[in-house]
Amino acid sequence: MAKSSTAKKRPAPRRKSVIGRTSKTSGVATREIKPKDLQKFVLVGDPQISPDGATVLFTRKHVGEKLQTVSNLWMAKTTGRETRLFTNGEKDSHGRWSPEGSQIAFIGEREKGNPQVFVIPSAGGEAVQLTQFPEGKLRSFRWSPDGKMLAVAFRETEDDFTSAAKKRREETGESDPPRVIDQQFYRLDGDGYFNDKRHELFIVDVCSGEHRLLFDKDNCGFFNFDWSPDSRELAVTANTADDAIVSPWKSELFRIDVRAGKVKKLQNTPVGSKSSVAWSPDGKWIAFAGREGKEIWGSRNTKLYVCDAKTGQTRDLSVDHDYCLAVATLSDTAEAEFGATIVWSRDSRRIFSALGWHGTCHIASQSIEGGLWTFHTEGPAVHTLGNISDDGKTCALTQAHTLTPPNIGIGNLEIDIEGSRPTVTALTDFNDTFLKSRQLSQPESFWTESADGTPVQLWIMKPAGFKAGKKYPTVLEVHGGPHTQYGEAFFHEFQVLAAAGYVVCFSNPRGSKGYGEAFCDAIRGSWGIDDWADVQAVTKFLKNQPFVDKKRVGIMGGSYGGFMTNWAIGHSQDYLAAITDRCVANLVSMVGSSDIPLIPNHYWPGNSWDNPQPLWDRSPLNSFGKVTAPTLIIHSEGDLRCNVEQGEQVFAALKLRGIPCRFVRYPQCTSHGLSRCGPPDLRIHRLKQILEWWERWL
Repeated sequence: MAKSSTAKKRPAPRRKSVIGRTSKTSGVATREIKPKDLQKFVLVGDPQISPDGATVLFTRKHVGEKLQTVSNLWMAKTTGRETRLFTNGEKDSHGRWSPEGSQIAFIGEREKGNPQVFVIPSAGGEAVQLTQFPEGKLRSFRWSPDGKMLAVAFRETEDDFTSAAKKRREETGESDPPRVIDQQFYRLDGDGYFNDKRHELFIVDVCSGEHRLLFDKDNCGFFNFDWSPDSRELAVTANTADDAIVSPWKSELFRIDVRAGKVKKLQNTPVGSKSSVAWSPDGKWIAFAGREGKEIWGSRNTKLYVCDAKTGQTRDLSVDHDYCLAVATLSDTAEAEFGATIVWSRDSRRIFSALGWHGTCHIASQSIEGGLWTFHTEGPAVHTLGNISDDGKTCALTQAHTLTPPNIGIGNLEIDIEGSRPTVTALTDFNDTFLKSRQLSQPESFWTESADGTPVQLWIMKPAGFKAGKKYPTVLEVHGGPHTQYGEAFFHEFQVLAAAGYVVCFSNPRGSKGYGEAFCDAIRGSWGIDDWADVQAVTKFLKNQPFVDKKRVGIMGGSYGGFMTNWAIGHSQDYLAAITDRCVANLVSMVGSSDIPLIPNHYWPGNSWDNPQPLWDRSPLNSFGKVTAPTLIIHSEGDLRCNVEQGEQVFAALKLRGIPCRFVRYPQCTSHGLSRCGPPDLRIHRLKQILEWWERWL
């Protein structure tokens, strides 16, 4: 029987040592993995099982002949590893079965900047463009349960910034127009600049393709939505406050009449952010994910709530455990899942989600009465949840391991068969042949204690060709977030470093998700204290390993990991060299340069105009007079989260002090997520720069 569990604030038992294991295939020659191997990976995601449970639809990505990322829809039979290409477009995604399974709708972009919804028979045939939206961004859609409508989130491009307007200017010689900005929220990393435009909710008729606006009151455009089972209403979580971007806790739960457009706010829901709304199949309940109170940066647990669909009376189902529903396990071979996934059982008695814990992520379910979670997957792996078949017995999912990028699979959800075990069946193996020809290093999990006794989890990878008795240069990787986790996922960058002869270590210091709310919330507004103590403990643990050369240890990380890299080299001499990637260096200047505002005296104490000292005290640049480590700075000019000016300040300070450094700036077309989802050729260039730097200094 699938097992129930509650979160515990103590480390799991250490697994049997497999450190340094490499993939071996009898009779097959293997070699070290290289940066350019990035082009060979096939990445899969967004699995959707058909209503009859026979087929899983999913998105498959690979690098094309012109180094572009090609995205298609594929299908896999649930009875075996039989896969086939389903759509031929280069940018097809978000495939969704119609309620009865005869059609599939998906988002396709046949013209750049002009995504539309297409519909195709599930048995195959020609895809027909359903919608005629103007140029813009089409985020997502949902079928109505009766199959007659789609609810679509779409944002139109401003007239002056359309492709047609650009072409007219080229013909007339006019300059690009200025951006006239009135709203505080006018840009988002990875999404670009949109000024006052927001995603709005539209209803599309499946027969005619005609669309009409239903809801446009969310002042950030981050709304979530789901249909009532009778197709008459939509449940919507939205923030209609004028200051929505700096007060996510003002989001509300609404019911919207699809025909009349009448909006009703449910009055009894708690104050706090709300997302991932899901209406129960019996129509009685609405579930959503949320964080209590005035919380903005995600250091608190994202909880599961269920409310009465009529009254809004809400119950918190998270009171008996310490899990967070929004734990992103970072990797460079999968898109990070930062939001919660909520899926109802067909009998409306249980809710399924994915829970991150100690570097893993598992599919679990909970009764609407509350209590412990029942886990439907197990072991050292990272799972994401898609949807559930109509009979409620099977879910579509992805499963990743430290030696395997995500595969599409199905999971057994039956929990009433005595003696049964959680089972996952893999349906794809696109990377198996390639990976069998490469030597891979198996990470091993360890625990150490910080100075105050706090347990800290870490993983160590031995280099290719490891020989006992030899000491190796070592690279300590620090993850971004900071409220995310490293764990049991395949990381190409780590494998490349191990293949080049380095011991690689990655860990989850305080501030990470997956260890309970107190562990994550410990660094709220105080980066560089408890988290730094944990990083120091990990460094000490590393240097005590007999195969680590204590004098040749480097540190690197991106985003918050860049913050910690900057902090580490300004507060110790433990690291011979460093690489700071898309970093945070100066919190005072970041107040005005980041797409996400730093609200005064909220997560961070102080402000940038009349009380900057608290921010400056927590800024790594404050200690750069002590830096001696040669440092590589990597940043994207299109980074709107940690603006390139952060990297510029690091480079300027080090150059002025005569510290060896190099500044690698990637072009405006790249964003904060370059290392995970940027252009393949630039990602390969980045990896080569990293290898060159470590070769020079370690």
